[in-house]
Amino acid sequence: MKGLPLLALRSVVHHRTQSIILVLCLAVTLTIPAGVALGLRAYESALVARADATPLVAGARGYRFDLVLAALAFRRADQPSITWGDARALGRDGEALVIPLHLMHTARGRPLVGTGPEYFELRGLHAARGTLPLVLGEAVLGADVSDELGLDVGDTITSDPTGLYDVASPGSLTMHVSGVLSRSGTADDHAVFVDVHTAWVVDGLLHGHAEATAVDPKLLLGRDAEHVAVGPALVEEQEVTERNLASFHLHGDPDACPLSALLLVPRDRKAATLLSARLGDDDRLVVLRPRDVVDELLAYVLRIEALVDGLLWSLGLATLLLVGLVLLLSVRLRRGEIATLRHLGAAPSTVVRLLALEVALLVLAALSLSGAVLAVGAAWLPDLARVV
Repeated sequence: MKGLPLLALRSVVHHRTQSIILVLCLAVTLTIPAGVALGLRAYESALVARADATPLVAGARGYRFDLVLAALAFRRADQPSITWGDARALGRDGEALVIPLHLMHTARGRPLVGTGPEYFELRGLHAARGTLPLVLGEAVLGADVSDELGLDVGDTITSDPTGLYDVASPGSLTMHVSGVLSRSGTADDHAVFVDVHTAWVVDGLLHGHAEATAVDPKLLLGRDAEHVAVGPALVEEQEVTERNLASFHLHGDPDACPLSALLLVPRDRKAATLLSARLGDDDRLVVLRPRDVVDELLAYVLRIEALVDGLLWSLGLATLLLVGLVLLLSVRLRRGEIATLRHLGAAPSTVVRLLALEVALLVLAALSLSGAVLAVGAAWLPDLARVV
C-alpha cells in the first residue's frame, strides 16, 4: 500500500479515538436492522415448520394463540383445561390418532410435558441414550435439559412445587431419568417428558401411601387383626420406586383427570373435516389448524416489524447525520493539515480523494465489525428459534 491509501490509513490510525467512535456508530446502525430481520426470519421459519408438522390441535375454547403455542412450544398460559374423557371421546370413532398433552407443571424450571408414546413417533424423536418412559415415575430429558442440568440416565429430576405456601397442595415428585432424547433443534430439546399418569401424580390426583403397618404409630387411629386405620397426616409418597409402585392409585373418575391440549392426527383429509365440523358448535372444545393460527400470529408480528423497521431507519438516518457532522467538524479542525497538503502541491481533488478514502476505510471497518457480530449471532439463531 502506498500513495493516498497509505496516507488515509495512517490518518485514520492517528485519529484513533474518533475513528473507533465512528466505526462503532456505523456498525450499530448496520447491525441492528440486519440482526432483527435475521432473528425474525429464524423465528418465523421454526414456528411455521413446527406448525406444519402438527395437523390439528384440540383444546378448551379460549384464546387460540395460547392454545396453539402451548401445544407447539409448551408455553404455559392461563388456559382452561380439558379432560381425559374428552380425549377418549375424540378417539373413540377412530377418525384420528389422539395424543394427550399435560403442560401444567415444570421440573427444574423446564416444561414438564405429560404425553404418550405416540408423541415421540409424531415428532420423530428417539432416545439417544436409555429409553422412553416405560413405568410410572420415569422421565426422558430433552437434549438441552440434559446438557444444561448435567443429568443423564440413572439420575433423578424433581418437579417444581405447585404451591410453595399452600400446605394442601401436593409436594414435589422425584422422577427417575430413563433416557435422553436425540437433539431435534425444536422446543422438545428444552422439555422434560413423562407419561400422563406421572403428570397426574404431580397434580396430586394419583398418589401412593406407605404401608400402613410400617408408619409411625402416632399416625394410626386404630388397629385390629385385619385392618389398620391411619390418620389424615399420613404423608404421600414423593418418589415412585419398585417398593411402592403398586400402592399408587387414582381417586375419582379417570375421565375427569385434566389435560392441557390434544394433538390430533386425522386418518385423512375427510376425517379432519369431520372432526372440525363435529366440534364446530361445541361450547367447550375447539379444533384448530396450527398453520392457520401461526399465519395469523405472524401477520401481527409483521405489522410490528414494519413499525420497528421505520424506527430503525429513523435511527440510522440520525446516526448518519451525526457521523456527517463529526466528519465536517473533523475537516474544519484539520484545516492546518489540509493547508499543508496544498502548500506541498496537492490539488484540491487530491484532498477530496484523501478524505473520501478515510471515510471508505471507516465504512469498511464498520461493515467488517457488523459482519462478524452477525456471524456470531447466526450461530445462536437455532437456540432462538427453538424457544419459539
